[in-house]
Amino acid sequence: MERFRRVFVVVVDSFGIGNAPDAAAFDDLGADTLGHIDERMESFRIPNMIRLGLADLHPIRAARDEALPENVSAAAALTGTRARLVEKSAGKDTMTGHWEMMGLHVTKPFQTFTEHGFPKELLDELSRRTGRVIIGNKAASGTEILDELGEEEIATGHMIVYTSADSVLQICGNEETFGLQELYRCCEIARELTMRDEWKVGRVIARPYVGKKKGEFKRTSNRHDYALKPYGKTVLDALKEAGFDVISIGKIRDIFDGEGITEAERSKSSVEGMDQTIAAAGRDFHGLCFVNLVDFDALWGHRRNPIGYGEELERFDEKLGILLDSLREDDLLMITADHGNDPTYKGTDHTREMVPLLVYSPSLTTPERLPDQDGFAVIGATVAENFGVKMPEGTFGKSLLEELK
Repeated sequence: MERFRRVFVVVVDSFGIGNAPDAAAFDDLGADTLGHIDERMESFRIPNMIRLGLADLHPIRAARDEALPENVSAAAALTGTRARLVEKSAGKDTMTGHWEMMGLHVTKPFQTFTEHGFPKELLDELSRRTGRVIIGNKAASGTEILDELGEEEIATGHMIVYTSADSVLQICGNEETFGLQELYRCCEIARELTMRDEWKVGRVIARPYVGKKKGEFKRTSNRHDYALKPYGKTVLDALKEAGFDVISIGKIRDIFDGEGITEAERSKSSVEGMDQTIAAAGRDFHGLCFVNLVDFDALWGHRRNPIGYGEELERFDEKLGILLDSLREDDLLMITADHGNDPTYKGTDHTREMVPLLVYSPSLTTPERLPDQDGFAVIGATVAENFGVKMPEGTFGKSLLEELK
């Protein structure tokens, strides 16, 4: 029998809570996204996440939090069931983490080209097929690469290709001089080339921009992601095929290349993503609302800014309070993350960490700490069991529905 009519899964992108058991294999020993943010914040006010049990999963200097009544211990008045999740898949990227949540075990990580750029053979073929000279070919932020090379691209017609710490190949194109359709054509060629195993990236991203000179360049909303499709059916497909709503907010649609999605909303920021989620809570849908909040990762984790990350968490927590008040008796909320991205760690890469699972419903009466869970797929399995749909063939995951009391 269906317990929850609506399930909200909110992914705080990159919100790790300390080393995964296999962190050494990823050269990530000592990484701790939450812990190192907490150390650097003079005042860190996240009372709603603490109320849901976050400080029971990872120590937080909660006595500084003025929102806690009478400075009681963080575990004194918990309202959420909670657990730490340990990723099974061989990776620490966005697509791997999200696909695993919905039941897929990724055994081969996607390629990244952060340290040395893309191989000459790939770029030579991309140049030949597009008819463009390639410039850039390094890891950089989107704004920095435009300031460095945007004027050259406009003057010469050359094509800016760059990457990041994620498994991505990104191509910039000025909408007036390069042309939007030409940018999309070049990205489609890049996507075709990067289907080869040795070059396989999770996403090829078209990054259109406007402006004529350094300091004035602005990226536009005409971005387009060319993502890999999941290699098998996921819980999202099972829900859609059974007639349930599957609403995606943020970049969820891109991560799954639209598979299993019935309705998609893009977000300009994590704050807007939470506003969209709160708006969805005011609607009468039947099924899953799946949310990704990317600013934590893109704006603060990769740019190694722990204070910015902490302040973003405070903004999220404020919106979370509104969402909690909007939930109905037969709603279920699950807050989690897809990987870590310790903003104090070496380099700019993601970090292999455990992630939190904070579970709340107004109808839960006995919230408790659950054992560490082997795999993010407990999320999809719980959603599937709740709605009475069968996990697709080839997926994994053990439902936690019976543990929610």
